[in-house]
Amino acid sequence: MPALSDTPRAISGIGPRKAALLEKLGIRTLQDALEFYPRDYDDRTHITPITELREGERACVRAVVGTAPELRRIRKGMELTKFTIFDDSGTVNVTYFNNRYYAALLRVGEEYLFCGTVQGYGRGRQLVSPDYVKSVPGEDGGIVPIYPLTAGVTQKNLLRVTDAALDAVAGEYPEFLPGWLLAKYGLPCLRDALISIHRPKSIEEVAGARRRMVFEELFLLCCGLQRMKEKRREQNGLSFPDTDLTAFWEVLPFPPTGAQARAVNELAADCTGKYPMNRLVQGDVGSGKTAVAAALCTLAAQNGYQAALMAPTEILAAQHAQSLAPLFESLGFSCALLTGSMGAAEKRAKHAAISAGEIQIVIGTHALIQRDVEFARLGAVVVDEQHRFGVSQRAALRQKGQLPHVLVMSATPIPRTLALIMYGDLDVSVLDELPPGRQPVETFAVGEKMRPRIYKFIEKQLLDGGQVYVVCPLVEDGELPLKSAEQHVQTLRQVLPHRRVSLLHGRMKQAEKDAVMNAFAAGEADILVATTVIEVGVNVPNANLMVVEDGDRFGLSQLHQLRGRVGRGRRQSYCIFFGRDKGEKARARLKILCDTSDGFEIARADLAQRGPGDFFGQRQHGLPVLHIANLASDLALMQSAREEAEALLAEDPALTHYPELRERVNRMFRTPHTA
Repeated sequence: MPALSDTPRAISGIGPRKAALLEKLGIRTLQDALEFYPRDYDDRTHITPITELREGERACVRAVVGTAPELRRIRKGMELTKFTIFDDSGTVNVTYFNNRYYAALLRVGEEYLFCGTVQGYGRGRQLVSPDYVKSVPGEDGGIVPIYPLTAGVTQKNLLRVTDAALDAVAGEYPEFLPGWLLAKYGLPCLRDALISIHRPKSIEEVAGARRRMVFEELFLLCCGLQRMKEKRREQNGLSFPDTDLTAFWEVLPFPPTGAQARAVNELAADCTGKYPMNRLVQGDVGSGKTAVAAALCTLAAQNGYQAALMAPTEILAAQHAQSLAPLFESLGFSCALLTGSMGAAEKRAKHAAISAGEIQIVIGTHALIQRDVEFARLGAVVVDEQHRFGVSQRAALRQKGQLPHVLVMSATPIPRTLALIMYGDLDVSVLDELPPGRQPVETFAVGEKMRPRIYKFIEKQLLDGGQVYVVCPLVEDGELPLKSAEQHVQTLRQVLPHRRVSLLHGRMKQAEKDAVMNAFAAGEADILVATTVIEVGVNVPNANLMVVEDGDRFGLSQLHQLRGRVGRGRRQSYCIFFGRDKGEKARARLKILCDTSDGFEIARADLAQRGPGDFFGQRQHGLPVLHIANLASDLALMQSAREEAEALLAEDPALTHYPELRERVNRMFRTPHTA
């Protein structure tokens, strides 16, 4: 009988090479295999007629092989194997990539059960790399788990390993969730849930087991994060007794929104407490996060401390310094900019002034966290566009002072409950109002047939005195059939030869990027062709048209951020996404952006489609890896898990009465994860 502590090497048919590949998937022991959940299931009890196949869906069809598999080499290292299959309703193409031997086992004229993902639409539909089994009359294929794979590991390997892991829990398996919690939410015990999630007898059984495993994972996560928050509250932080911001509000060039005033009141209350503030301010594009950051910097300065504001790019840091320095100086506080591209002599002078306390508010980039930057009395830290920084970078800035108050800002608005999870032990403020007078950006999704009209529309905006951004997914032409910025510059110069077209991308040196951006902001270029380097921190009020090429290749929240680059001035602004002709899925995604400008709604849809790892980047949120919970679709369970974790830890902060639960929480936060 296998033991959960055994490695996969103990299983017949798993040698050293396979074991090393399984380790890439995080499977070092059979215990790991138990927690390596299927990503999907083939319901081979439900057969879809070929004519009812839908793009983007995974489906099972019972069909006959109509043509012999044909091998085609499309380029070095890439070959396709294609053939057709048919049932009583119609035919469909089947394509395998670099898998000629799997397809070669099929026989023309014989019937199989094919399960795979449908791509394309209309007559261009195909099943891509489907699994198949020989069709047996009168029998269905049951519910078959589909595991995530890596090169060299097959579904059969995973089935074999998880079979062995399930054999190891055939008898009793310890439960660590309290019995009253299982009863309250109608959750199965751990052993039954593991069996059902790996070897279900029905899709309904999967749902019940998954609900248990999702609740468990989120409950452990919330317990760990709550304990982190309580530990932070054991630290003695700085206290800002003077929280009177009357003078600040008077010099602010616009009246604050209710949401801004509320956020500032929340952070001011934090700064008078016994422990360091650790707060997230999140809000949509243009909601006024910078004013909230300025309020914290003012609080620090008027209480005799220094403040540091870190931005992800020199362009954004310079813009912050340009807009905020006059405001701070009118209040009597010195403000300076510190960036990596400054000359050595200028840097030395700034470093000396910062360490002497002569500069009260420092705005900068990663240059702020360099070893030779020392603060005399750092009391507040602001991290702007925090998703652009790793957890360790934020911590490095915080360590420049003695437990300073920390404010992180995000322009990716997400539901409050989700924010409390994604950002760990941070408190959350939400800016859910836009300043009055900001015009909505008219948004359109178009296909290639509209290109001549779009070129005319670009010319019309330029004739009216506006400026235009054009964003491309690639810097230069490659193997992917996507627009590149370098090539598109040439195209626009041919189509609009009398217009000034400039280029900006991430591979350029910082000084080059700054020069191009500053020239565009000064009106010295009509059209700026760029990659997503302009997503963050570009403020050109005169630019009133954003054109995004291959819009289907970007995340929804990223497209919303790009759209936020226009609509900043008095002109009516427009945003045009190419890609509407890329299929049903692309049309549906782009329609979301055309229908709403609510960043919270857009982010919710983006999370549901892409998942939190892709959306935030694992480095940025720094959480333990979640194996089954989806932070977008499992919001209701997340809320319940958080409430139960907070209630339990309020009664038993050290989990003294729940040692098994405490060990599982510790194990989750011990497990190596990205930081």
